[in-house]
Amino acid sequence: MSLQTIPVAGESGVINTELATAPKATASGQLLLLCHGLPLSRGGGRIASQLLPDLAERVSAESGWTVAVASLRGVGLSPGTFSASGWRKDLATVIAELTPGHTGVVLAGFGLGGALALRMAVDDEDVRGVATFATPADLGAWCGPAEQFAASCQRAGVVDKEPLMAPNQLVADVLALDPLGAAALIPPRRMMIVHGSDDPIVPLSAARQLVDAAEGHAELRIIQGAGHWLRADPRMVATLMGWLDRLR
Repeated sequence: MSLQTIPVAGESGVINTELATAPKATASGQLLLLCHGLPLSRGGGRIASQLLPDLAERVSAESGWTVAVASLRGVGLSPGTFSASGWRKDLATVIAELTPGHTGVVLAGFGLGGALALRMAVDDEDVRGVATFATPADLGAWCGPAEQFAASCQRAGVVDKEPLMAPNQLVADVLALDPLGAAALIPPRRMMIVHGSDDPIVPLSAARQLVDAAEGHAELRIIQGAGHWLRADPRMVATLMGWLDRLR
């Protein structure tokens, strides 16, 4: 199996999108879209989607689902400057491009990508389910002071020709994702919240808060001994595969 690159026309330029498709004999007709996060380490934002194409190929081969990875503005080869509202527009554009021919779409998001996925499910009723991995519930605490967050975005490399929003506006834009408010509105559609028990960046309590916001209508999966970076953890892959199988 090889990845197919799909150039999706977005507001800031081409949204680099890679698609893993199962062989026709095993294809289920279902679409999973993996949503990367926003690592704030130096240069981390630009490579945020780097590991996800390998995950897409593996999940597609084992599940029969079509699995897509889109590098949203400011990440990977996609031009543009990060903003949460910009990411929402990009993700909506990718969904509109890829959903025809599939039985709806399921979103799986990592870190801030999980908060984005939850909000997108509220925005788009065609989203059948959402899985989050190491996703913060309190985005204010996650961002920290506005000036510091803006500086972190600059260091992360998610700034292109267009300047970042002013720090307070940038943080307010992220807070509008409101993962707790979104989690409350998604049921009865399916949700799964996955978190590492030893996550040093986003506390485990965030996962419990998201489940509580959904009033118990979400599966909670805690990966014992795991930290924040779950993308390459084989237990995460097994957890995601099992959840997808139950969505058929």
